[in-house]
Amino acid sequence: MTTEEPKPQRELRLGADPNVNYPIKVQYCGNCSLPIEYCEYYPDYQKCKEWLEKFLPSEFDKVKLDEANSEAGGDDEKKRQKRGGKGMLKTKKKEEVQKLITVSRAPRGKKKSVTVVTGLSTFDIDLKVAAKFFGSRFACGSSVTGEDEIVIQGDVKDDLFDVIPEKWPQIDEDLIDDLGDQKR
Repeated sequence: MTTEEPKPQRELRLGADPNVNYPIKVQYCGNCSLPIEYCEYYPDYQKCKEWLEKFLPSEFDKVKLDEANSEAGGDDEKKRQKRGGKGMLKTKKKEEVQKLITVSRAPRGKKKSVTVVTGLSTFDIDLKVAAKFFGSRFACGSSVTGEDEIVIQGDVKDDLFDVIPEKWPQIDEDLIDDLGDQKR
C-alpha cells in the first residue's frame, strides 16, 4: 500500500462574504422591470436603453462602455433569440370591422331557449364583464362561448334592445340587429 498525502480541501466559509458590501441594492429597469444587468435579454432592449439614459444616466454610461468593449471584441451582431419562446411580442392589428351587434334566440331542449349576443367585442367591450352584467341583470346564467359570442339563459332578446344602450352609451339602438330564432 502506498501512503498518499490527502489533498487540501477548499475551506467552506459560512456567512457573509467579506469582499461584498451588504445590504446589496439592486436597481431595476422602469421599462422591463428586470434588474439592469438583464435588460439586454429583454426583447425590446432599445426602450430599456432609452429609459436608462433618461432616469439613470450613470448606469447608462456603464452600458455604453460594455457595448463598446463587446464591439471591439469582434462580435458582428449579438445573438438574439430567433426561434421558440415568446421573443418579440407582436400586437395584432385591428382591422376595420363593421360595428354591429346581433341578437338571436336559439332553442335549448323542448321548452327552454337561450339568447345569443354577438358583436360586442367590435365596440371594445370586455365579454367577461358583459356576461357577468347580463347574468346579474336578468338573474340567469350567462357565459362567453365563442370568440365574440355571449350566451344568456332564457329568452331576454327583447329586453336587450333597452339594456345594451343603457349600459354602454357608445352603442346606438340602431346598431343592434335582431336575427330572430336560429339554430346553434
